[in-house]
Formats: sequence, C-alpha cells, structure tokens
Amino acid sequence: MNIPSTISTLLIGIVLTLLSLWYGQNHGLMPIAASDEANQVDDLFDTMMIIATGLFLIVQGTLIFCAFYFRKRKGDNTDGPGLHGNVPLEILWTAIPAAIVVWISIYSFEIYNTLGGVDPMTAGDMHAMHSPKSHRGAAIAAPLETMPSDSRQIALGVGASPLNQGKSAELEVNVTGLQYAWIFNYPDSGITTGELHLPVGQEIQVNLSANDVIHAFWVPQLRLKQDAIPGRTAQLRFTLNRVGEYPLRCAELCGSYHGSMITKLIAHTPEDYQNWVQSQQIASQPNNSKALALNPTNLSDSQFLAPYAQEMGIDTQLVSEMHHSHH
Repeated sequence: MNIPSTISTLLIGIVLTLLSLWYGQNHGLMPIAASDEANQVDDLFDTMMIIATGLFLIVQGTLIFCAFYFRKRKGDNTDGPGLHGNVPLEILWTAIPAAIVVWISIYSFEIYNTLGGVDPMTAGDMHAMHSPKSHRGAAIAAPLETMPSDSRQIALGVGASPLNQGKSAELEVNVTGLQYAWIFNYPDSGITTGELHLPVGQEIQVNLSANDVIHAFWVPQLRLKQDAIPGRTAQLRFTLNRVGEYPLRCAELCGSYHGSMITKLIAHTPEDYQNWVQSQQIASQPNNSKALALNPTNLSDSQFLAPYAQEMGIDTQLVSEMHHSHH
C-alpha cells in the first residue's frame, strides 16, 4: 500500500524533530556548568543546537534524496525539465530563516539582560555615561577624550541581575591582568594571591582592570568572558554552584607569552573558603610562629636555620664545643 505523501512528510517531520530535540540536549559540547548563570547560557545554546540540527538534517537529507531520485538513468540522454523561479518557495525559504534569526536575537538579548547585561530599554547608555554609580553593563562607542573624567569609571560587562539591582555582592575581588599573570586582591581581608579562591552559593563580583594591554578574563565553566581594558573598570557578577577547580585564562592575544597566562579558579564550600582565608591571613602576619611557610628573604641566617637545628638536636653549647675543637 502506498503511503500518501502528506503522511510521509508528516512522519519525516516527526522523526527530524525528535532527532533534533535529542541531539540538541545531548550534544556534550559544553563543559560542566559551575554557576547559576551558566545554566541560562546553556539553555540558549541548546535551543540553537536544536534548530541547527533540524536545518542540517533537512538540507542534507534533501541533497541526498535529490542526488539519488533525480540521477541520470541509463540510456536517458535527454535534457532535464526547464525550471524557472518559484516565488512562493523563495518567499518560504527566506521568511523561515529570517523569523528564526529574529527570534534567536530576542531570546539571546533577554538572556543577556537577565544576567545583568546592557538593557537600553531600562538603563540607556546616556544615563550610564553621566552616572558613575551605575553598574549596568554598557557598550560605549564615544571617544574617551570627549567623555567626562568620572565617566571612565563606567562598569563594563555583566553586573547585577534585575532582581539584585541596588544590592552589593556578598564578596568582591579585584582582578588585575598584566603580562603575563593574573593578580587577585580581596579588599575585605587584604589577601593577594595568584589563584582565584571563591565560595559557592554566594554572589561574587569581580572587578577587572589591566596594567598594560587588553586582557580577557575567561572561565569556560562560568560561560562568562570579559575584557580587562587599561584605564577602564569592568565587572562580572556570578554565583558558583559547584565545588571544583576550573581553568582561568586570558582570551585576548596580549603578547608573546599569552599562552602561559593561565591560572585556576578554585571553588570552595563556604567552610573551606573561610579556612583558606584564615590560613592566608595567618601566613601574611609578620613574626607569626603559626605560619607554615614564610618568605626566607626576610629572615636572618640564624632565624632561617633555627627550626632545622632544633630538629637535629643541635643547641648553642654543642656549637660552641664544635667551634673550640675545630681550633
């Protein structure tokens, strides 16, 4: 029994839809999501993968079908039928991609706005340019020399989400990029490190700056990347939701050793993070006997050798006897 073409088309459409939905949600192309914001970005990426997979199967399936069905038959030396423009078909294959692109644009903008990015409908660049207290992300095209001096403090990047507008982040970290390292300073505790240690479950604000050239703060597991520009302040806000170690690298070609500008973001539980803070504060205190490691350049020879001499059972009397016997 021949299946009517409409039913065949319907069945093919159902199969393509199911394949697209399955692959779009099981592609495995993204690294693990370590922040609340990453899940929203993944939703957008999965949606685009579903659409792209459907279009790929339709186009490639049509090509393969036509290559076999309309192939040259044996003994057939005639020309193919003359075809001219098909206006309804051209309108259809123009309107559908255009509608998809517009819908993805609106969806991606909404995701970016939800994360705390620029929203000209509620913030506006002009308002932000004359309001240094604004922390909304903003794309600035005006030359720096034409802007007021205080406008140079405009925050770029991803700021507070609409639900957290006007609220300070629970933890702030100042991040400085320089050829070829990242320096992390914690204003609340005065700690300075070369690795970024953060607690999960708290909203973090990273204040980005650069000392020399443009760098880019990028942690793939956060789905966030932001340029650090000399003379400008940029920020990122996010909330970690998974304990672990994640690579933190510069994503902007910044010089000959750009590839070596990589460190780690270490996400702790709140308890482990407090232990780390306390250990760093103890280590940074001068003349602290509880420190596990001190800078040896700040110690005299006797101070540096004292713990080793005590461990070996050498005291002052023994050293004196050795000195006399040697002479």
